[in-house]
Amino acid sequence: MELGALLAFRVLAGFAVGASSVLAPVYIAEIAPAEKRGMMVGAFQLNIVLGILVAYLSNAIVTGMNLGALDWHVKFGVTALPALLLLVMMFTIPDSPRWLAARGRETEAEAVLRSLGVTDPVANVASYRQSNAAAVVLKPRLSWARHRRPILLAFAIASFNQLSGINAILYYLNDIFAAAGFDSVSADRQAIVIGACNLFFTALALTVIDKIGRKTLLLIGAAGLTVMLSGVAYVFLSGQHQDMLLWLLIGFIAFFAFSQGAVIWVYISEIFPTDVRSRGQSLGSSTHWFMDAIIAMAFPLVAAYSRGAPFILFAGMMALQFAVVLAFFPETKRRSLEAIETAL
Repeated sequence: MELGALLAFRVLAGFAVGASSVLAPVYIAEIAPAEKRGMMVGAFQLNIVLGILVAYLSNAIVTGMNLGALDWHVKFGVTALPALLLLVMMFTIPDSPRWLAARGRETEAEAVLRSLGVTDPVANVASYRQSNAAAVVLKPRLSWARHRRPILLAFAIASFNQLSGINAILYYLNDIFAAAGFDSVSADRQAIVIGACNLFFTALALTVIDKIGRKTLLLIGAAGLTVMLSGVAYVFLSGQHQDMLLWLLIGFIAFFAFSQGAVIWVYISEIFPTDVRSRGQSLGSSTHWFMDAIIAMAFPLVAAYSRGAPFILFAGMMALQFAVVLAFFPETKRRSLEAIETAL
């Protein structure tokens, strides 16, 4: 009975996470000014990594309480508190002005823009109207013929995000440390260090994402991740320098948070036209979580065969990502969503 309930509620939680990873970046992208859009959409990722750090701290505290059989019940139960807070706060946010304009509710769209501090809401709504008129002619559906390039870009960035091994490493972090000889108590502490590093470098990325750009951050991250993952693979394959594992994983998290972690939801929310932005975001999010499921299931199986093998694969994927981003990814910083739509 307990197992069935756990699985059922875990599926419901999965729906909630999937929906938020689609809707939140789209909503933020549509209300944010072009010059601050990267930072504002990136705040979504910042809150994700803050939540991860809080989860690590919560688990460590609950573990220290020695609750016995109740341990995992409490670890799951405390997550109801932030969920309840989110539910209450959802009643305080306005509708997206672009969404309102697309449905002919232009007066409401102008009112929302004014509340957001936009100096010329009438001109903004006029630009939305022009974009919506073109969308009506082209029909508002996601199609390979019309949206081939943004579809490929969304698929690539979402796939490479997971092929870095980020979620597999976060899911199995304590097991990775245990495999390198750390005990359970020290593994919990190392996890907190990793979570704090993730938060710091995500916040750092948000201060520069609108200055140096999305593409540059992705290139920096791909290069750094290739080096860090190669180092982790060496530690496990050689059985030496286990003392370097924590530093290599901190480096991995730093490069990931500074690049892919901060960029993915920003980039996907920018590259699709307004009329299909939510569908495009759904495609990117679905790809992200599908790859996450595959890698999370495959990681322990491959690691059981060879502890270093998964990290060799991840390093190779990051080297490939560097080449793909350099050759095919356009820069989107400081451009309006309508300008990006025209370019793509």
